[in-house]
Amino acid sequence: MNTTIHAPASPPPVLDLDARLALLNVEMDARLNEAALAFAINTAHIAGANPIPDITEAAPVVLLTPTLAPAANPYDTPLAALLHRARVHIETHGWLQGGLREDHGTRRCPMGALRIEAVDRRDADDACILLLEAIQADFPTADTLPSWNDAQTSPAPVLLYLDRAAQLAHTRQL
Repeated sequence: MNTTIHAPASPPPVLDLDARLALLNVEMDARLNEAALAFAINTAHIAGANPIPDITEAAPVVLLTPTLAPAANPYDTPLAALLHRARVHIETHGWLQGGLREDHGTRRCPMGALRIEAVDRRDADDACILLLEAIQADFPTADTLPSWNDAQTSPAPVLLYLDRAAQLAHTRQL
């Protein structure tokens, strides 16, 4: 009968920071190579799919063209036209939450956009009332325009309800 005696297991060597970083570098290189191979396989059917563009090539020259002017106002009634102008203002200058307007910018909330686009304060107030009415048709718990505006996560609902209020004003000939 043969008996094999094993030497006691020695504890693993303690690696210093440089050695650990070198091991991680080798591991990360292997992961990156595997990811690049997976990308190449998954996108082989797509022409021109290059995850890392070749920066040695000259960048194509892109000629800047002037932007088109906003579409003409489709409404002929004053409040509908005002609501449409406020929508275009938010679309072109930006949407704001938490205030009427930026101190050093052009972004505005719906009320701020209505006020800057209105001929007088009365028209802006009437448009705000109509906008709140359009919002409350779908969100009955919306108490005020500012609270509803601040609860939104993007300008898309704001633009949508400015459109709906403009259509409502147009239908009512306001």
